[in-house]
Amino acid sequence: MTLNPDELIGRDVGPYTLDRLLGQGGFAWVFAGRRRGTDDPVAVKVLKPRYAGDPQFESRFRNEFKVASELKHPHVIRIYEVGLDGGITYFGMPLYPESLGTILERRGPLTEEQVLPIAIDMADALAFAHDAGIVHRDIKVDNILIAEDGSAVLADFGIARAVSGYTSATGVNMTIGTPHYVSPEQAQGRPLDGRSDLYALGVTLYKAVTGELPFKSTDWFELARMHVEDPPPPPSEKQDGISRRLERVILRCLAKHPDDRYASASELLEDLRLLAAGKKRTEQFIMPPEAEAFDERSWLNRRWVWVIAAVLVVVAVALLVVVLGRR
Repeated sequence: MTLNPDELIGRDVGPYTLDRLLGQGGFAWVFAGRRRGTDDPVAVKVLKPRYAGDPQFESRFRNEFKVASELKHPHVIRIYEVGLDGGITYFGMPLYPESLGTILERRGPLTEEQVLPIAIDMADALAFAHDAGIVHRDIKVDNILIAEDGSAVLADFGIARAVSGYTSATGVNMTIGTPHYVSPEQAQGRPLDGRSDLYALGVTLYKAVTGELPFKSTDWFELARMHVEDPPPPPSEKQDGISRRLERVILRCLAKHPDDRYASASELLEDLRLLAAGKKRTEQFIMPPEAEAFDERSWLNRRWVWVIAAVLVVVAVALLVVVLGRR
């Protein structure tokens, strides 16, 4: 079936009437619409024809979104229906006024006080999803929706999982995730767990407080290499007003090896809540190896180690001189 998004505007798809195109990703279009016969606003995601025409991909797409629809959490997007109507695969969800991406485009970097509640909501959502055995695989500013009350909601749990399952089953090469946000293990095609989502969340928070991504390149392979090899510049070098504690949290999320990141989203959530409350628990702010250079206290501790070592050497030499003089 050949179809472009303009042809869908004004049409009924399942229980919805599509009013206008909001945007699109690699696999689907997103429309603003209404539940048919009412004025209740909804967002409707429609799978693009080239993917809807592949029975195996289309089936995986619907199945994954049905799984995602079972995630009932205040910071995970609610999915109303997942269906197939006249060859059109769709799912309906609440319509949110903005995403974190559009807010950053409109306002520029956010303050730490503005970012922390969003970070807490996302860590809470990921802790819930990971406990259910679901890894998102595509955390980014465009997948974080902002409600009218300012709370954040995580969207698109199903697409990356559908693509991953499809590529594993068919061997067809398809890009999973967004290159600027992929974790080192994701860039290398290695097995993933929830800590990969924490890396992508670290990239997201980095962009939220600085207005920039930690790694930038127009070449995907170079970008992947940077995620795998290059240490990220400290956020405080990009933007004033970022506290050392928040910087440590972000850099720990961006550690190259999963073992150097937070062990879980729940652990990250606890740190973020302590930070928001103005508290600090030293052991929860352990920095990854590549971030140690930015810790002033660590530098001071190492300096004192060298001072003490030098003093001991001087004392040892003096004693040796005294002993030899007596002989």
